[in-house]
Amino acid sequence: MNRRTFLATSMAASAALLLSACGFRLRGTGSMPNLPPLTLEGDTQSDMARELVTRLERQGNTGGDNAQWRVTLGSPNLDERRLGGEGRGTRDHELTLSSTVSVQRLDDNAYLLNDETLSVSTRIRVNDDDLLNRETLFSDAEQSLNSELAERIIERLSALNNAS
Repeated sequence: MNRRTFLATSMAASAALLLSACGFRLRGTGSMPNLPPLTLEGDTQSDMARELVTRLERQGNTGGDNAQWRVTLGSPNLDERRLGGEGRGTRDHELTLSSTVSVQRLDDNAYLLNDETLSVSTRIRVNDDDLLNRETLFSDAEQSLNSELAERIIERLSALNNAS
């Protein structure tokens, strides 16, 4: 083992030890947060709402008659912005998915959130000449945004649960 390899290995090990010691964690690798039982209202038929329901059911939150919170979802809005010039060929697109969320505590009808807008965005590079691949890229990006927005809503609900 030469000196350069030894230094690189020891620096990588030191960085891993330092990051684990300071509480660093990868997003999405932790356990799902504990939320009080809740019921969903509003636009519950969108792809984002179905993703949210799937994630909540996975954590065991089915709501029902013992729900403590009423979560009202607005209709998700997908906004597309073209970045760059007007020429043909490859172009970057920024996609932003946003939705409003209201959270009401059922025992005293107090609003914990009132029409707060949560959003996520991504950028994709699309060749305008390849129409089939273009639609696939947009569809995959929208699916990813639905998943990210559902995760963002759960994170926001978790923060409310910890604060109350």
